Amino acid sequence: MSKKVGPELIKSRERVFKALSDGTRLEIIEFLKDGEKCVCEIIPSVGKAQSTTSKNLDILFRAGILDRRLDGKKTIYCIKHDEIFNMLRDADQLNLKNFSALSKTVAALKQQLKEK
Repeated sequence: MSKKVGPELIKSRERVFKALSDGTRLEIIEFLKDGEKCVCEIIPSVGKAQSTTSKNLDILFRAGILDRRLDGKKTIYCIKHDEIFNMLRDADQLNLKNFSALSKTVAALKQQLKEK
């Protein structure tokens, strides 16, 4: 029998998964894959308003996915832990398995329709 997970762990997982559940935030993570960037570089890359981009950066920061520092008047963001990319790869692999299963189902249906 598995041990019950505590509410604190559930809440921290929820915060991370909520942070990852938005396309703009996923774009930001991908953009920061190559290293730290200034907000002034992130805004045009995601094509959103400054306020929207800042809000999304703050959500990623509070979830522990991004780190930030001040460089004069500029705020610089970077990926806090590279393990986030492992999570994204795991999600991609899960999607690939689901697509593969769906593809097999479609092929079987096509075959069945040909036989009728």
